[in-house]
Amino acid sequence: MSSFSCSLPRVVSSVIGILSFIICIYGLANVMPAIGDFRIGPFPMVFFRATFFALCIVTIALAMCESYLNGKANVFIALLSTILMFGMLWCCWSFYRISSELDDGMFLFGSYEMWIAVLASISALFFCWRIWGVPVALLGVIGILYMATGQYWPGPLQTVSHDVNETLAQNLLYSLDTGILGSTFAIVTTTVFPFIILGALLEGVGAGDSMIRIAFHWMRKTAGGPAHAAVLSSALFGTVSGSAVGNVVGTGVITIPMIKRRGFSANFAGAVEASASTGGQIMPPIMGAAALVMADFVGVNYMTVIIAVLVPSIAYYASLFAMIVFESRRLNIKADDEFVGVDKPNKQDYLNLLLIFIPLIIIVALLLYGLSPSGASIAALACLLPLSLINPAIRATPVKLISSLCVGGRTFAGLLMAIAAVSIVISALSATGIPVKFSVLLSSVISSSLLVSLLIAAFCCIVLGMGMPTLPAYVTVATIAIPAMELLGLAPLTAHMFVFFIAVGSAITPPVAIAAFAAASIAKGGPIGTSVQASKVGIMIFIIPFTFAFNPMLLTVADSGIPFDLVSWIWLLIKLAVGILLTATALTGFHLRKLHFYEITARLVAAVMLFAPGILWDQIGISLAIFLWGWHLRHNLNLSKRFKGAKQ
Repeated sequence: MSSFSCSLPRVVSSVIGILSFIICIYGLANVMPAIGDFRIGPFPMVFFRATFFALCIVTIALAMCESYLNGKANVFIALLSTILMFGMLWCCWSFYRISSELDDGMFLFGSYEMWIAVLASISALFFCWRIWGVPVALLGVIGILYMATGQYWPGPLQTVSHDVNETLAQNLLYSLDTGILGSTFAIVTTTVFPFIILGALLEGVGAGDSMIRIAFHWMRKTAGGPAHAAVLSSALFGTVSGSAVGNVVGTGVITIPMIKRRGFSANFAGAVEASASTGGQIMPPIMGAAALVMADFVGVNYMTVIIAVLVPSIAYYASLFAMIVFESRRLNIKADDEFVGVDKPNKQDYLNLLLIFIPLIIIVALLLYGLSPSGASIAALACLLPLSLINPAIRATPVKLISSLCVGGRTFAGLLMAIAAVSIVISALSATGIPVKFSVLLSSVISSSLLVSLLIAAFCCIVLGMGMPTLPAYVTVATIAIPAMELLGLAPLTAHMFVFFIAVGSAITPPVAIAAFAAASIAKGGPIGTSVQASKVGIMIFIIPFTFAFNPMLLTVADSGIPFDLVSWIWLLIKLAVGILLTATALTGFHLRKLHFYEITARLVAAVMLFAPGILWDQIGISLAIFLWGWHLRHNLNLSKRFKGAKQ
């Protein structure tokens, strides 16, 4: 009996690995481009959605049973997961059967189909809750309840009378446009999925560790040292990672202890890693796969999104570097060439960087050539598999490649549970017309002030994005807020980019700052303290969207709504750089010496003027900045002379 109980977890783990690998191969085969006359996919739409989702459900349910067998979950969770797994398999079969009938003619939905759809939704939300926590799943529950009872709600929240059976059945499950197997599911499985697998493979081939060693080596002569290394490594790692939390865990276990050892506080160490990891989601060319979805939503090509986000993302990371520099000065931390626990990079580490940059170059080149994002990512995957053999560790144990593919399949299965919850919310919004009502409400609350309207929209973005992974957060918020943003006069790309940045920033915003909480657990700091510190360190992720909302030329592309002008664009970059330095010194309270309260206030005022539109504000802001900078340097020089005189 003891032998059986010991072997059962290994059997379940092996089954999960096999299923994860099947998910990986099945999903890739569905989007694989034609090679001459040979082509595997795409598979019949209804059949693929039903079977692929069923595979993901079984994998997730077995993973929860595995947690119980390993003592990490209670028997109730394991039992309920198993029951809901079988219920979900029946729901997938029902979806396939009825959707096939809908292709041939009409179908009248009754209470039976309604309860099947509700069962499918509740099951998906249960798995979402277990993986991603309460906030994401709770949004889905609210969506279902509102869809069912909206006609009884008071005032503007009331919806038109409808047949509950048909509304729930069609909007939750039995549609190829809405529901948990609708259009959002299709976008994620065809466009995002290959990049999730690519990210898992890039992590598995060993380039991540080499990248961290190189980042530490490059930053060794700076006072911030490991903090700067965390920013650099997280920027590179984060663009291919689909999760800010995954980025924190992947790089933070090395960088955070090093940052603390250099002399920074636990909260600051966690805040730097959380802010840098969150920023990876806005770093091109992949942006955690959200760029692909954004391009599809806006109706522009992928390269347009990459070019548009380039300056804002670089500006954000420049602000992180600036915050670390002035915090180092405030704490009087000096540069130290030695990093205990991190080896000096060797020739192999630099060779391993090819495993990151060559696939990214292939993706960008093929997108420029006109290939689809999924085709470009699969080409990069095909190149990465043989290329990974330049790493001796992979040559010694090539099975690591299979393990990485399994990790990618399992990761995507978990992400799909969050996407299911988001799809329910989107269906509820579509069925009840909430986005239109929100747009009307927003325009009626304040129509004369773009700033106030953007502040309201940003607040909604932060609240709705709390606790969500990057991609679901962006999709949810975009569905609600974009119509209102466009009513404010913003071009679709600018509006989507605004929402995307703010939604990404919700990962470090208290009280539900999932990236900051993950970093705090590694740093042994306070979760709320770390998230507050992260919001301060990463403040530019909230300021930059307002900057390009008022100055769309910062996005560089014509789709931003304003034609490009080189002189005006360079002036915007100068203003942004000066504003970042003013903000960094003000929030750290230190420049060449400790700043007084009135100096901090004056610098923040000057920064706000520089970020605001209008030539008058530009002139006042830049004049005030020059005055404050010159006065500070002169005052510091006088103090130095006095100090030297007193010493003599």
